[in-house]
Amino acid sequence: MEIYTNSIAKAGTAHLPENPFEGLLENITSPYAEKEDKHEIISTVAYLIGIPQRIFDNPHESPMRSRYQQLELDKNARIIRNLCMIRTAIERNFKAINDRMTREHRTLYYLDELPREAMKQLVQDGVHFIKKSSTRLAEHVVELNRLISDRINNCRGLFPDWLKWDYVRDLFVMPNGLTEAGTKEAADVYYANKQCYPYQVYINWRPFEAGNILFNDHKFVTLLYEQHNDYFYDAAKTRDVGEAIKNTIYDFIGACRKVAVFVDCENTDPYKLCAALRALNSEELAKISGILLFDDRHTTAAWQVLEHYTHIPVEHLMVERLLENKSLVDGMLTARACREHYINGVDGLMLVSSDSDYSALISTLSTARFFVMVERDKQSPRMEDFLRACSIDSCCLDDFYDGALNNLKLHTVQRELDRLLAALTFDLGGLLDQALQTARATLSPVERDQLLEKCYRRLQLSMDDNSKVALALSGK
Repeated sequence: MEIYTNSIAKAGTAHLPENPFEGLLENITSPYAEKEDKHEIISTVAYLIGIPQRIFDNPHESPMRSRYQQLELDKNARIIRNLCMIRTAIERNFKAINDRMTREHRTLYYLDELPREAMKQLVQDGVHFIKKSSTRLAEHVVELNRLISDRINNCRGLFPDWLKWDYVRDLFVMPNGLTEAGTKEAADVYYANKQCYPYQVYINWRPFEAGNILFNDHKFVTLLYEQHNDYFYDAAKTRDVGEAIKNTIYDFIGACRKVAVFVDCENTDPYKLCAALRALNSEELAKISGILLFDDRHTTAAWQVLEHYTHIPVEHLMVERLLENKSLVDGMLTARACREHYINGVDGLMLVSSDSDYSALISTLSTARFFVMVERDKQSPRMEDFLRACSIDSCCLDDFYDGALNNLKLHTVQRELDRLLAALTFDLGGLLDQALQTARATLSPVERDQLLEKCYRRLQLSMDDNSKVALALSGK
């Protein structure tokens, strides 16, 4: 893990606002030494800001070649990349380009200082930043800034929803960049601190010595949030567990004839479990015979979509309560685990729960192998000590990469919203009859049906700032 120092206030930037997170990253090594860093976000950023292709092709660099190839097929991403490449080339060679334009009356299309391929692709994609009315180089920079600012939102979908888009967008928007004074000020900061920019490519960045800010997703996102005096705290979205933990799970599965997963839904976050299962090798997951969910009516609806996202057979067991304040989930899970072991030949039990009560189950089934998945804030020291004493391997669900689970959450929310909305019905015909009675009007059956159909077509929803939805008839 790269060591880096936060020194925003030490880099000759006294004019910047006070940073409340000064020292946050100072001389740190990763507390997640057993984790693997992700590179999806930094690869996307590297492509868009115009990092040279050779960086992606170098296996010793962080940006991924596969991401470069994907984004090359995306017109919106390609346009932003080419605009940024040209802007950086101008910033690096402003004086030389300006002199050739002034003395040799050359246009930008024929200057060696600018990337020819980027210029060519922009024309092919229908983007033109060189105006005949613009005769000064600074005016072309302003036009580049305008195009980037207008088009960068087209790339929002390339980033995960959990990442604050405004922070990402600001990387591409030159401050006061639609004026020549703004472009000059940005250029002065860039020239003075070129070594602090990623691969010396221009972005809107408060420069300070932090090494390669595109080293991995966690470092980049942490620094990006800090640039906005904010704090990024969800490391599970930028890191995954290391191979050592995954191999421990694979070894457990491989040592068993038949493996099943037993989930205490009352003590497990469905999204964290889904993240853990999706992070594992699909070939190893295929050896799991099924997932048994022990649930009651007080838990989340997210369990209903677990099978769709893990492709493992799921049996959802709803456990009724005899008393409102007493759950029977623990007892039902224990009984079913014994049945699966002694009758159905399940010799590998992956127990997903942080409840220490399951220590009795583990002690009882001495002929079975156990692997336990827990959540850090729910696990008791007693259970941790017990597992260690029994030499039972375990892992923490919080440590698995969950940055790709937004679709699961959105899917779950949409399903629940659909269910709730389905219950919100009203009798439009009854309302019409009430209106006819109040207005003391009489219509024939045909006239009533025609008016009812007309009212239905005019129904319109509106929502205020407090998300209150109103229903009204539009037009006449």
